[in-house]
Amino acid sequence: MTAISANAPDPDRPARVSGIDKIERRRIALAESALKTLGELGYARTSLREIANNSEFTHGVVHYYFRDKIDLISYCVRYYKTKCAQRYDEVVETATSADELAVGFLGKMTQTLVEETPMHRLWYDLRAQSMFEDQLRPDVVAIDQLLEQMIWRILTRYADLVGGAPTVDAPTAYALVDGLFEQAVVGYAEDPEKVADLLADRVKQVLPKLVAA
Repeated sequence: MTAISANAPDPDRPARVSGIDKIERRRIALAESALKTLGELGYARTSLREIANNSEFTHGVVHYYFRDKIDLISYCVRYYKTKCAQRYDEVVETATSADELAVGFLGKMTQTLVEETPMHRLWYDLRAQSMFEDQLRPDVVAIDQLLEQMIWRILTRYADLVGGAPTVDAPTAYALVDGLFEQAVVGYAEDPEKVADLLADRVKQVLPKLVAA
């Protein structure tokens, strides 16, 4: 066995680059490449080979970094939804009035509906599949909690700005807003412009009702 110097890098530990190890960087690259295919085909019709065929990566490379389809899809959706949950942080932090917060929130919500509909379809597809695939359930639960916290940050900040308090708990607030968003995702293909405006109007109506002055 070859001796390893105390100052030498551990050969079993991936080298780190800018705080993210090389393996994780490659998994992120694969996830970004796979998301388009996943969004177009959905959970049931997507395989590792299909993802490889629609990317610059070979099937062997995809399989090296992800043990199976569920592992890859869970990672992709978790990666995407984590970014989604953070997109409203600036609005929450910089809004100086309830109206400003509502306008900023609704603007970003309708923007992501319009620009990233396939990704949201994939998420709701995956969440439905988690009722039948035990392996999916922990990731789906974790993502739901992340999104629930996002909605709660928005609602509590809105309540602070109007000098009130939420009238519902975090799970209820999330269920209401997410239900309206999911409905918009389902109906978006039929009439994109109308559905986006309708989503904004409905959430705008609901938001004040979730706060008591």
